[in-house]
Amino acid sequence: MRPFEGLPAADAAALRALGPVWAHDINQHRKQVVEIYTPLLSAADRSGIAVDAGLAYGGHARQRLDIYRSAATPLSGAPVAVFVHGGAFMRGEMNSNAEIYGNVTRYLARHGYVAVNLEYRLAPEAPFPGGADDVALALAWLRAHIGGYGGNPRHIVLIGHSAGGAHAASYALDIGGTGGSGGTGGPGAGHGLAGLVLVSARLRADALPSNPNAAGVRAYWGNDESLYEQRSPVTHARRLDLPTLVAIAEYENPHLDAYGAEFFHRALQAGAQGLRFLQVPGHNHTSIVAHLDTADRSFGPALIDFLDSTRPTI
Repeated sequence: MRPFEGLPAADAAALRALGPVWAHDINQHRKQVVEIYTPLLSAADRSGIAVDAGLAYGGHARQRLDIYRSAATPLSGAPVAVFVHGGAFMRGEMNSNAEIYGNVTRYLARHGYVAVNLEYRLAPEAPFPGGADDVALALAWLRAHIGGYGGNPRHIVLIGHSAGGAHAASYALDIGGTGGSGGTGGPGAGHGLAGLVLVSARLRADALPSNPNAAGVRAYWGNDESLYEQRSPVTHARRLDLPTLVAIAEYENPHLDAYGAEFFHRALQAGAQGLRFLQVPGHNHTSIVAHLDTADRSFGPALIDFLDSTRPTI
């Protein structure tokens, strides 16, 4: 397993060189990663992939989702995987361009899932807990309608990347009254999830000078830093009550790797079951998801293995 498998040699070398300096200019480096992966992803075979795009789960223009299926997806009763993109709370699109983040849901669909690419409202228009509220609203819509697309409404796994990971975790842990379980029931109680995946997720609110996305944190979680501890998913990790994969890149946005490890540690110490932790070697905060649906197997097989582990055994 080698990072950047399938990329032209020059592009692979550029990404290897990018890793150690990733945090020096994450916005420019993110752009570079997207520019490298877009042509590779655009060449991927799309035959057998079906997409129902732009479905409304709410009244706001951004309360939309895309549903992906493939020839490998069962016609009925298929497990459902919902992907929530990042973007530092104030930006980001479920279709960042024609390839990213649709590559994530194409990959999931190829492995037998009804895969959902989820859009949500942004800060400052929708401050805390607006993102998690949108996740809750979308999941309610999916439970009512996903059967019509071949999905099993009783088996939904939620996947969040970066800021999307904060929203996913907040929903699952019922932070801010999002409709999650609040830890009061067993797995699947309240939140109705079969599993949770947090990828390079922002699990602690901070406005540290070393956080290049501090403006996004303030826009979403507010300017009152005395509230950050209570509003941070890591604070409530002890309430985790469902199988969870925490994944970080080797080269992360400042502090996100430490927050992922802290979340894992707190949940593990509290007795969480079905908990996994993975650091993806060679990859950065953006390439950890941008490389999915390519020949690079750095993260995809581990992700699918976790998702498959949430399926009931017969």
